[in-house]
Amino acid sequence: MTHLNSLDTPALVIDVDAMERNLQRAARYAHEHGLRLRPHTKTHKIPALGRRQIELGAAGLSVAKTTEAEVMLASGTPDLLIAYPVLGEAKLARLVRLASQAPVTVALDDAGVAEAISAAATAAGVEIGILAEVDLGLHRMGVGPGPQLLALIEAVRALPGLRWRGVTFYPGHIKDHAVESQPALERLRGQVPEMVAALARAGAEPEIVSGGSTPLLWDSHTIPGVNEIRPGTYIFNDRNTLLGGACGRADCAATMLCTVVSVQGGRMMIDGGSKTFSSDRSSATEDALYGEIEGDTGARFHKMNEEHGYVDLSQAARTYRTGDRVRVLMNHVCTAVNLHERVWAVRGDEVLEAWTVAGRGKLQ
Repeated sequence: MTHLNSLDTPALVIDVDAMERNLQRAARYAHEHGLRLRPHTKTHKIPALGRRQIELGAAGLSVAKTTEAEVMLASGTPDLLIAYPVLGEAKLARLVRLASQAPVTVALDDAGVAEAISAAATAAGVEIGILAEVDLGLHRMGVGPGPQLLALIEAVRALPGLRWRGVTFYPGHIKDHAVESQPALERLRGQVPEMVAALARAGAEPEIVSGGSTPLLWDSHTIPGVNEIRPGTYIFNDRNTLLGGACGRADCAATMLCTVVSVQGGRMMIDGGSKTFSSDRSSATEDALYGEIEGDTGARFHKMNEEHGYVDLSQAARTYRTGDRVRVLMNHVCTAVNLHERVWAVRGDEVLEAWTVAGRGKLQ
């Protein structure tokens, strides 16, 4: 048996039992509420884990980029959503190659992007699915839910090589279940059915209404009209998910195993900095911490350099020595995974296997 403490650090470790509970819970939820589950693989970036999501009933997988889609073909997914506009000659070439191997759908908010995809698809003799992206509050991407959306859909439906499948939105502006977030959630519950009804009246009833995020995962069935969800972080969860109220501490499957390399003057240094954790602050609170030291909330991980993690011990619950191992719950697991070549599957203190993060760095 390989013991956890034999791993070289920093090491990103995954509690496989917690991960499996997360996967099964989401699969049951989607089934019970008649929702298509199409997980976003941005969190794990590992084809074997995508395969497990499909085994548990996922209708397909979501990715952000064409290179990520190439990696996820190895999962055996029956359907791929590229939830990001595909622009540029190299990306279009990858897109049509992908479409010759598996059904592929692209989310977009611009008729010009659709025209370019149409030309590439027609030349290659393939068909590309399209979801029209609508902005329901995040103000990142998407057309307005009225005439703009209908105009985009009509433009897509007129183009050869494309099949309009429905609409997509991302409610990323709602990050938690605080009282202050409830009005935005209530607006969403009105916006979606109103949008779907307006499209139906115009003769453009969508097959797919795709939404969902990990913070709102368990609220998805309360948003009338949504029939597909795309959570990503739920497979592992992280400190943001925990602080936002979408999971409990036992649901946080990913932690960073680090070694204490220095203890001086009321502080300690761990061997993980911004190259290990990323520099993401908490999105759910105003604190300035980069993670939580497992079992010691008084030890404050408040600063990072590239290779150094600064932990203030003035309120720590225990004494630390050089050479000690600590596990850190990171703020944002998706960006942390992307920094590591492999992650380690563990059960208790036993290391079961290593998973190669095949999708890391796939930015094109």
